[in-house]
Amino acid sequence: MPDIIDSEVSARDWMAAQPGVSRETMEALDRLAAFVADEARHQNLVSAATLAQMWQRHIVDSAQLLRFADPQPQELWIDLGSGAGFPGLVIGLLAPCKVLLVESRALRIDYLERAIEHLGLADRVMVAGMALDRMEAEPADYISARAFAPLPRLLEGAARFSTEKTRWLLPKGRNAAMELESVSSAWQHVFHVEQSLTDPDAAILVGTGRASPAILPQPARDRRVRRNRSRS
Repeated sequence: MPDIIDSEVSARDWMAAQPGVSRETMEALDRLAAFVADEARHQNLVSAATLAQMWQRHIVDSAQLLRFADPQPQELWIDLGSGAGFPGLVIGLLAPCKVLLVESRALRIDYLERAIEHLGLADRVMVAGMALDRMEAEPADYISARAFAPLPRLLEGAARFSTEKTRWLLPKGRNAAMELESVSSAWQHVFHVEQSLTDPDAAILVGTGRASPAILPQPARDRRVRRNRSRS
C-alpha cells in the first residue's frame, strides 16, 4: 500500500513536489480552496467536517487522479456531477486539456461558472449545465466522477461518451471492489482498483476503453426469439 497523505501539511508538500507544479499553481489552488470555503457559507458544497482538510480531502484527492493520466492540450476531460468542482476544477488548474464540468443543479452551475472566471480558466474549462442524459454525446479522452452515481448507473449514462481509448478515473469509497462486481463482466474487464493516497479505506476505479459488445448480456427479447425458434 502506498503511503497515505494524512494531514494538510503532507498534502501541500505532496502537491508542491509534483512535476510541473509551480508556485503560481500552488497559489491558484489556494484561491480555489478559499473560494470553496467562502461559498460553503451559502450552500452545502462539501461536508462541513472536511472544510479544515481542504488540501487533503479535496485538492490532493482530486489531483491524485493524474497519477493515471497524461492529458494533452487537444484532449477532452469530462467530469460528471462536478458539484464543488472536485476533481474538475483541480484538473483544470493542473492539466492543459479542455475540461467539461457536467452539473445539473442551478446553484452549483452558477457557482462553477463563477469559480471558472475567478480562477482564470474560461479558455479551457466549461460547464455543461444540464443532466447527463440531455447532453449531446462527444468522445472523451478522460471521464471522471466523484460521488456522482452508483457505478452501474454511471456507466449506463456515460458509456456513449467513451471510446476504446477513453480513460476512466472514478474515486470510490471502501466498497469500490464491490461496486465493480455489481456491473456486467463486459465492464469489469475494463477496470482495475487502485489505492487512494488520501484515505486508507478509499480506492479509485481506473479503466481504459468501454464494455465489449461481444460479452455484453443479450437483451431478454433476443433470448425469447431464439427459444421460440428452437421449438419450431
